[in-house]
Amino acid sequence: MDPVLAIVLIVVIAVAVGVAAFFGGINYRKKIGEEKIGSAEKEAERIVEEAKRSAEASKKEALIAGKDEAHRLLAEAEKEISDRRRDIQRQERRIQQKEETVEKKLDSLEKKEEAVTQKNKAAESRLAEAEKIKQSEFEMLEKISGLTSEQAKAYIINNLDSELTHEKAVKIMEFEQKTRDESEKAAREIISLAIQRVAADHVSESTVSVVPLPSDEMKGRIIGREGRNIRAIETITGVDLIIDDTPEAITLSCFEPVKREIARVMLEKLISDGRIHPARIEEMYEKARREVEAMIKSEGERAIIEAGVNNIHPELVKLLGRLHFRTSYGQNVLDHSLEVAYLCGIMASELGLEPTMARRAGLLHDIGKALDHEIEGSHIEIGVDVARKYKESELVVHAIQAHHGDVEAKTIIACLVQAADAISAARPGARRENIENYIKRLEKLEEVASSYEGVERSFAIQAGREVRIIVKPEVIKDDDMVLLARNICKRIEEEVEYPGQIKVNIIRESRAIEYAK
Repeated sequence: MDPVLAIVLIVVIAVAVGVAAFFGGINYRKKIGEEKIGSAEKEAERIVEEAKRSAEASKKEALIAGKDEAHRLLAEAEKEISDRRRDIQRQERRIQQKEETVEKKLDSLEKKEEAVTQKNKAAESRLAEAEKIKQSEFEMLEKISGLTSEQAKAYIINNLDSELTHEKAVKIMEFEQKTRDESEKAAREIISLAIQRVAADHVSESTVSVVPLPSDEMKGRIIGREGRNIRAIETITGVDLIIDDTPEAITLSCFEPVKREIARVMLEKLISDGRIHPARIEEMYEKARREVEAMIKSEGERAIIEAGVNNIHPELVKLLGRLHFRTSYGQNVLDHSLEVAYLCGIMASELGLEPTMARRAGLLHDIGKALDHEIEGSHIEIGVDVARKYKESELVVHAIQAHHGDVEAKTIIACLVQAADAISAARPGARRENIENYIKRLEKLEEVASSYEGVERSFAIQAGREVRIIVKPEVIKDDDMVLLARNICKRIEEEVEYPGQIKVNIIRESRAIEYAK
């Protein structure tokens, strides 16, 4: 046989066998699958039957539980309805009882109203009867007295007014005398003790504004060629130099005391050095400024050490040092502040208060005067702002604000600062006052006193510490004198500026004069 044909035959036979095996496998798997499907269907039917039986049992159990729950809820609802019915019945009974009570009260009120109406009618009739009797009595009184009712009223009011004036004057005098007796003794002891324990100079040193020269030839050197030296000095210091015919002296003029002091020190250094030209002037100015700043700091530290206070802000210490060059009515303000601090501390100790805070308030009460040439406003406003800026306590701030009476003193320390300030400023020789202001103050005192009716003459005496007033005896009675004195005092306090206190002395004198012929 041909080999190729044999190979083909073998291949054909192999293919036939493979096809037969393939289809046989398919039939076998199909048979196996059908058997499995049949068993799965039987299993599914069994599971469905069991599920139906289980569902029927659960359904029966749910129906039984639902019926039980429904019976329970029904029982609870019936019980709640029964409770609410009982509550409603109780409320109905209560409302019925209240209605019965209200009806009884209304009946009672109606009876009372009828009784009140009858009483009102009776009272009105009695009142009309009383008016008739009163009118007849008035007519009878007018006939007896010969005065009309208006005249009688005026007579009674006049008598009552005079009696009230007398009683008021007597009460005022009694109260003032009692208060004066009780307070003057204690105040006199405290103030006198404080004054005795403070040994202050009667007249403080003034800031020097005149620079002595070794010779008049030095004036020309200070002026310089075509005035260049004096212009440089005035420009750099802000101080006016007055060079006149005064022998061997130059006057410095400036409202700011620290600038004037720097200029004075600088001029003394220039005169001592002998070399005077613009470059040297600038150099000496810087030296003088540093020297004065060191002096300011030193004076401030000295003040707080002598006053016995601490924890003061460094800027406040510098401002205290500036007060060393500031004067008020010829009184050195730093010395005055120290004196006020001493007085406040002593008086606070006598009153059983803490003296440290009182000394602190007294030392800082005029701190605004260190800046009143640079900042607008009164020294009180400036002092309050500065004290608050550097975290001083409200106790100290209030004492600064109230020490001239611009606001009412609400603390004992503020009152002590007021008293100590008045003591320091009002003692003899403490302050100088120019003659013009002095005369104006005396004239104002006499003007205020003479403006009242019944004042014949008034005299300001004791350097303005007392006003002596002579009144007309036929116009001003004894009782009126007390009221007149108080009114004059109030007007003086409101309209006149003065240190310390002013005594108002009223004199009423009756004279009988006859001539023998």
